[in-house]
Order: sequence, then structure tokens, then C-alpha cells
Amino acid sequence: MEAKAVARYIRISPQKARLVSDLVRGAQVEQALNTLRFMPKKGARILRKVIESAVANASQNDAIDVDNLYVKTVFVDGAPMLKRIRPRAMGRATRILKRSSHITVVLDERI
Repeated sequence: MEAKAVARYIRISPQKARLVSDLVRGAQVEQALNTLRFMPKKGARILRKVIESAVANASQNDAIDVDNLYVKTVFVDGAPMLKRIRPRAMGRATRILKRSSHITVVLDERI
């Protein structure tokens, strides 16, 4: 049985969030949460909250043993970008893209 949690429109670039998500993919949930708890990156705090939400979703299902869960898949997709303008030399302007992410975590039981 699988449990899933999704965080949408999170203000972190997908590239930075993927650096953190690659470290916990395939790990036991308890080990993944400990790894994220002591990691000094913004994406670690966000991903930890999503994993904890997926564990809470799994605990609502009686068929799932919460102690045997592992991180089956984590994927970080791009969300809509905020477009901003930065003034440049000689009256020009350049576009600044403030990126955001959709983070999806799927947990499964290790047999």
C-alpha cells in the first residue's frame, strides 16, 4: 500500500529542491527524516514537512504499517514562475524568473 503527499506552489527553485530530494529517495522514512532534520538547506525543511505529511496520511490507513515505510519516489516539478524586472544599463531591463515547485512524495511499505 502506498501513501502520498503533495506540496504545491512552494517558493524554491526545482533545481535546489532536487538536490535535497535525491539524498532521501529510497531511504527508510525514519532515516530520511533524521537526514533532513540536520541538513542546513531550505529544501530540507520543506521536504521534511512533506514526508511527515505522507506518514500522517499513511497512519490513517489500517493496512499500512508505519514502521516499515520507505521513500519510494520523490519528484520535484516546476510550478508557475513569478516574473520580475530588473533595471539595467542604458534604460534596458531584464527579466528575473522567481521559480517555484510542486513536490510529490510517495511512501511504500518495505516487505
